Formats: sequence, structure tokens, C-alpha cells
Amino acid sequence: MCGIFAYLNYNVNRERRYILQVLFNGLRRLEYRGYDSAGIAIDSSSSSSSQSQCSSNSDPPPIVFRQEGNIESLVKSVYQEVDEVELNLEESFSTHAGIAHTRWATHGEPAPRNSHPQTSGPGNEFLVVHNGVITNYEVLKETLVRHGFTFESETDTEVIPKLAKFVYDKTTEEAGGQDVTFSQVVLEVMRHLDGAYALIFKSLHYPNELIACKRGSPLILGVKELRENKDNGSAFEDNKFLSKDGQPKELFLSSDPHAVVEHTKKVLVIEDGEVVHLKDGGVSILKFENDKGERGTPFSRAASVQRALSVLEMEVEQINKGHYEHYMQKEIHEQPESLTTTMRGRLIRRGSSKSKSVMLGGLKDHLKTIRRSRRIVFIGCGTSYNAALAARPILEELSGVPVTMEIASDLLDRQGPIYREDTAVFVSQSGETADTLLALQYALDNGALCVGITNTVGSAIARNTHCGVHINAGAEIGVASTKAYTSQIVVMAMLALAIGGDTISNQARREAIIDGLFDLPNKVREVLKLDQEMKDLANLLIAEQSLLVFGRGYNYATALEGALKVKEVALMHSEGILAGEMKHGPLALVDENLPIVVIATRDACFSKQQSVIQQLHARKGRLIVMCSKGDAASVCPGESCRLIEVPQVEDCLQPVINVVPLQLLAYHLTVSRGFNVDQPRNLAKSVTTQ
Repeated sequence: MCGIFAYLNYNVNRERRYILQVLFNGLRRLEYRGYDSAGIAIDSSSSSSSQSQCSSNSDPPPIVFRQEGNIESLVKSVYQEVDEVELNLEESFSTHAGIAHTRWATHGEPAPRNSHPQTSGPGNEFLVVHNGVITNYEVLKETLVRHGFTFESETDTEVIPKLAKFVYDKTTEEAGGQDVTFSQVVLEVMRHLDGAYALIFKSLHYPNELIACKRGSPLILGVKELRENKDNGSAFEDNKFLSKDGQPKELFLSSDPHAVVEHTKKVLVIEDGEVVHLKDGGVSILKFENDKGERGTPFSRAASVQRALSVLEMEVEQINKGHYEHYMQKEIHEQPESLTTTMRGRLIRRGSSKSKSVMLGGLKDHLKTIRRSRRIVFIGCGTSYNAALAARPILEELSGVPVTMEIASDLLDRQGPIYREDTAVFVSQSGETADTLLALQYALDNGALCVGITNTVGSAIARNTHCGVHINAGAEIGVASTKAYTSQIVVMAMLALAIGGDTISNQARREAIIDGLFDLPNKVREVLKLDQEMKDLANLLIAEQSLLVFGRGYNYATALEGALKVKEVALMHSEGILAGEMKHGPLALVDENLPIVVIATRDACFSKQQSVIQQLHARKGRLIVMCSKGDAASVCPGESCRLIEVPQVEDCLQPVINVVPLQLLAYHLTVSRGFNVDQPRNLAKSVTTQ
């Protein structure tokens, strides 16, 4: 949820004003993740910029700026404070390390004292920015208090820089004047930390150095070389690529590639347990091996490793709004293109007979195992869970394998049974969702075949599952997922086709679905023409307090997802209800005031939905009916309801079409109510805490 960004310029002169702007822009790229406060740390003087050895305590400490509220509040407060202390913005640094953070409050309310960077004390000897949660912070805090440390915040993070100072002071004293490296200090700190984290350390004692490490939270390193490199090798090698060669370069650390792509596409995805040390223009990587049984040893064991850089498959244009007012609006209207990209190269027509098939390269070696599974278990949270629920019926129909659904957190709470004969499918847009990752580890421990469906190449779920499929929906910035949801459904429909195989009995059904997939982007373009109609409907609902959405069969998931979108961004109570359960309680809510959306497009449940509409109408329900084009007379009793007519497609693909008007409704309802569409209150894009 929180956002980490750091910028280190090496052997290239950058003014303080420029450094601040890079840090601020990095934070702006992370705003979409959700946050309630922000902060940065920079050097107060360039006097130590040429030093490579440990600094003396006489050097001026780094300056920390922290502010509650949005990035612009931080920017304003920084420049105001800079003016007050007469800090020279034109001062130039040949080498400088700055860190920045957006915080989503977990421990402690949103306030400057709880914002990051957190510090070791008044001298800012050690500074840390942190994503995640330290589960044993209370024990560490008690220990540090006994050693004379005073805590100023309510955060779990503050124990980390204070522990770093404690380790540094103790080991320096024990070393008898010998240098203690930054890496040694951080390794010892890591050995005492339990929980999930991504961390960046900055220290007065190690000027112009940064250390990044992680366990369970995402973190990447971006590399921008400011010279022509004749050796195009991509590995970190001591005598080649990112060695201490004195060549100018810029290095970036971020919890998200969106903050790096405008600077460079050459990145390293940092793995769990790795300690990445940026020093003198070089990068060294140590693999942390935490042995709980060796608490008495001075430092944890760590082995030096070499890693290869990868290239970000992302363009800067993807993270800009273009001509749209909001990211959510842009991403809703991008769905024809995102669906096309999701299917590209995976739907195949062969030979003169035009036979149709699906090829999912990431699964081809595991299809036989999946077909022999005792059951298929879909595991996800929120929108990803809804997407899996929408695909469940077609997967059961084509595969003949029982399919069960699990909300990741609930599976862990119950310690629900997962067997070696199961296939567990983990659905996550970010690939970093904390609950889903923990459920993945649980399934791996129980011996299940684990399949990942994510939108993020190199994410934790993509790396740790046995096989999987990337949905290739492109960057999604809006917190409320739209195009990732529809692409997830399409991927899971293709998964059903791949698992089902080419049996004669279901050939006609398979070909109809594949034809429907080919035509789906055009159908979505058609339904997007309802934009103005949904805006008009939103204006009618602007003052309402509640909204019910009834769905059935394939469109029960649509009801859940449509209601979720409304509550996420429009901040209106909304509830998706299985229409078959209407008579078992929800019917008591119906009167002439409560707006009710009923999804009644053509499928096997159509006649049952007609009955639901009649019953709601008989109780004077205020109906908004979504139906297939041409069905208005069949679903609307008289002129008592408002209609949303959508194009008809194959029943298992209809949820992709039907959710689009509800996405548009949620978007326009939010704008008309004056709320922030892209950053809804209290929510974050990537949920990296439990």
C-alpha cells in the first residue's frame, strides 16, 4: 500500500532543486497506490559528497521533511521550510542519495510524527522508509527503550532505524576502531525483524550510500547510465556493468515500476532476502540467510550473488491520463484494446477449416496435471475473487472438474483443507496481495499445483507459482480495478477452454466461445457508447444512500463487482445480491425509494430473472434493469423501470459486457458527488498488509 522511492545520482552534478523534483515526481507516480501522508530525506550539505569512507559525527545530519495529506501538501511545506532556513536550492551535488515515501497508516494515525522516513534519533544518524508490517516491533521497542532510546511515533517502523543505531554503536565499539560496513549493520538489523517489509536505509555514517532489502513486499532497482556502454551485458559483474568504475549514472529504487519507467527501463527485481548496497556507483547484492538459531553471532550469514537486469515492458504513455480527466475513466475506455492485448497470440485459427484453439504457453506443460486434479480452487481477494467467480461456471462446464472458491484471508483463518491432488489458482492484479501470497505459501506447503493469474510480470505470485498466465491488461493506475477485471475473466475463460480440451461433445460450444472472444472488443466498444446514458443515471442517483444489485448465474459476480465499484469510489452503500436469495431476506428492503439494479440478460437464468423483476415491481421497487438488446418488452413491466440495453454475447462472456455500464455508473456517480475517483478514501491499489 505504501510507496517507496529513492534517487541516487553518482558522479553527475545535480542541483538540490533537481533532486527534490525527482523525489517529488517519484512520489506522484506512487499516489495511485493510496496514502495519507508523505515524506522525504535529503542531505543538508554537499561537503561530504566526495567522501567514500564513514562520515564523522561532525557532518551535518540529513534533513527530513514529513507532512500529513497529499504530495502537494508535502511539496508546499518543503519549499516553505527551505525558505525559512535559507537552504540553497542551487547547491550542486556530484553524488547524493535521497529517499522518499508515501504512507498508508497502519500503526498510528496519519500525522507528521508517524510519517516516513523514520529516524534513529535527533541526529538522523539512520533513516528508514518502510512498506509492510514488523510483527515483533513491540518486543524490539521494549528492548530499545531499556537501552535508553526514546520513541516519538506510534509506528512499527521506528524500531528499525533505532535498532540500526544500536547495532552500529555496539559493533563499532566491539570492533575496536575497525570499520563496520553499512551492509553488516543492515544484515544484523534484518536478523531481528519478523514480518513483511521492503526497506531503504540512509545513514549519516555512510554518506551517498543506500541499502535496500525486502521480505514479502515489492522493490525494484532502476539503472540509468549516462554514457555509451560498449559492453551491453546485462549482469552485475564486478569488473563490468555496475562496478565502481567512476562512470556517471543514476540509480532509482521503487516499490513500483511506474515511478522508474520515465527514467529507465533497465531494472532489477529485488528478491526476498536480498540486500542491495549502492555505493561509489557500484551495486553489490548479498543474499541474507537468517538463522534464528544463531542469535549470538555478530552478523547473519550472507553470500554475494550476481543478478541479471530485465527490461520493463511498459511505456511512459501508459501511466499518463492522455485526454481523459481521470485514470479510472481512461482505463474503462481502454478495455477494447486491453482485451485485444490479453488475447493476442493466444486465440488461434488453423488451416482452411478455420478450426479454433487456445494456446496458453505458461500452462502447456501442466494441463494434464490440472485435468487430473481432484478439484480446482480459485483463491483471491476483492475484484480478483469476483473475476474468478464469473469464470467458475464455464470452467466447471468444460473441464468437468469441481471448482471451489476461496477468499484468501478466510482460507488462512480457517486453515481450510488443500490437498496434493488440488490445483490452486491464485488471482491477483498486482501479484503482491499479502493475503493471497500467504495463501499461496500455504498451498505450496500442502503440495498443491499452484497457478498464478496476474497483471504484473515479475511479481511475487508470478515468481512463486508453478505456472501461470499474465493477463497483459497494461498498467492500471486507478485504485478501483476495471480493465484488469475484464481481462482476468477473459484469461480464465481461455483457461477453461485450454483445460477442457478438444472433445467432440463440446466442440460447438468451444467454437462459439472462441468466436465470442474474437468479437468481444467490438462488443465492448458498442457498450461504451452508453457513457452519457450512465452519466444521466448517475445524476438521478446522486443523493441516494444505498443501491442493490441483483444478479444470477454468470452475472452473480457482475452484481458483486458492480456494487463493489460503487462503494469503492462513490462511497455509497451498495450490495450485490444473488437473485435466488431475494426471498430469503433482501425482499424486506424493497420500497418505492430504494434503487435496485437487476441484471437480466439472455442466459439460462433469464426466465428466473423475469420472475424476480415481476416480484420487485409488485412491491413498487424502483427498478433499473440491464437487458439484452431487443428484450425491453420482455423485462420491463409497463414504463415503471429504467432500462440499460447491452449487446448479447456468449453467456460465459456476458459478464465482461455487463460490468462496463456499472463501471461507468460508478465513475460518473463519484464525479458528480465530488469524490476522488482514482484515490478513494482509505483504499490502496496494492494491498501489501494483512
